Amino acid sequence: MSIEEKASSSRTPSGPGPFRRFVGDRKGATAIEFALLAMPFFIVLFASIETFVAFAGEQLLANATDTLARKIRTGEITSATTETEFRQAFCDEISILMTCSATEVTAPAKLYLDVRKITDLGNFPDAVPRVGSDLDTSVFTFAPGGSGEITMVRAYYRWEVITDLVRPYVTKLRPAGDSMPRDYLMVATATFRNEDY
Repeated sequence: MSIEEKASSSRTPSGPGPFRRFVGDRKGATAIEFALLAMPFFIVLFASIETFVAFAGEQLLANATDTLARKIRTGEITSATTETEFRQAFCDEISILMTCSATEVTAPAKLYLDVRKITDLGNFPDAVPRVGSDLDTSVFTFAPGGSGEITMVRAYYRWEVITDLVRPYVTKLRPAGDSMPRDYLMVATATFRNEDY
């Protein structure tokens, strides 16, 4: 057998490839199937991605709350620390994934912090403070407890929901004047007794 005969016998049979068959198909069934399935597929895909990123944001908020709660517990942050300094420290912890600009430190729009000394465990705040269907920020304060006192740190973050079809199902928080919910309220809480420092 000659070299030419071996080369010709080892070749695969020529014919249209899968892409050429797809482009050459004039029946239209493939295009119709794609049109029917593309929208639900992309909705599920983007909703899954958004859910994943929001979950990562919640974990970041919880970690920042725990980190700053530990600093209060050990006396690194006391009542001598200003609210602006505390907010800046909190923003530094979450800035990798959440918007926390310089104006957010002085005028909260997305991040709300409530740090208070708990004197009576029977009067422990156990619900999200609301006015109508919006967050009530008028009751928030910055008053960390002193040595040996019980302190509670609550952090709230308005996470903007991007996928419109998912938005009404994940949040009931409606900022004043809005009929459609647009934010998912993330909440992280830490309650502890300060060390004797």
